[in-house]
Amino acid sequence: MTIQSVGVIGAGQMGNGIAHVFALAGYDVLMTDISQEAMDKALSLIERNLDRQVSRERISEDDKKAAMGRIRTTKQLSDLGQTDLVIEAATERESVKQAIFEDLVPHLKPETILTSNTSSISITRLASRTDRPEKFMGFHFMNPVPVMQLVELIRGIATDQKTYDLMHGVVEKLGKTAATAEDFPAFIVNRILMPMINEAVYTLYEGVGSVKSIDESMKLGANHPMGPLELADFIGLDTCLAIMNVLHDGLADTKYRPCPLLTKYVEAGWLGRKTGRGFYDYRGETPVPTR
Repeated sequence: MTIQSVGVIGAGQMGNGIAHVFALAGYDVLMTDISQEAMDKALSLIERNLDRQVSRERISEDDKKAAMGRIRTTKQLSDLGQTDLVIEAATERESVKQAIFEDLVPHLKPETILTSNTSSISITRLASRTDRPEKFMGFHFMNPVPVMQLVELIRGIATDQKTYDLMHGVVEKLGKTAATAEDFPAFIVNRILMPMINEAVYTLYEGVGSVKSIDESMKLGANHPMGPLELADFIGLDTCLAIMNVLHDGLADTKYRPCPLLTKYVEAGWLGRKTGRGFYDYRGETPVPTR
């Protein structure tokens, strides 16, 4: 089997980036979302990001036009049933993802491969709610998708070798690098990254340092390109909290207990860049620490 058409579920931060890289690599992309406005915004953002790549001479104007011509949108989830590969990139809630797959399965071709861009949820459990657990994988892209080179490939307990090999080939065609991860909570990247971010929030919560001093310490003292609190705002504090809860629940170890301050920010709706406030306030010309 060869993959030619790709269905992307979700037109948000991850979905639009996934559509971008697949279209640029020559795949036909069909993107769906419950919101027409979200899909329209996604197409505008993809075009702006492609324009940026043209201006930096990474791609040609013809490459950009061809990529935009390969992306279509639909509000009907069932339309994705005829694609060769489906990538679910909806919100990081297991109940939402399960409902999407249950609605989609009756419309799928027998050979269609299902994948999830989940950053932490059990692939085995998601796969078990479908009719093809052997053709189901975790396909975890990093944010921002057009820039970041890594894709985590996660096999569920039932994923067969043929599916894994096919997805590994897709990653190579995208010009990215695959890292194989076992199906345990948060896989590799977030198993290491999120506890560091959570510890940075505890360091703030306990008054060890301010937002500015914590971020500057890690940038200048550990050579990180972005401080952990700035990075948390970029990812989304709701996503960070969701992943910490998956780690805490799945591994039953108190070292993964989410910091109460992280919970409080999420309860306030201060989720980071996407809402204008998180550990920094982004509503002015320059970001200002909120603590």
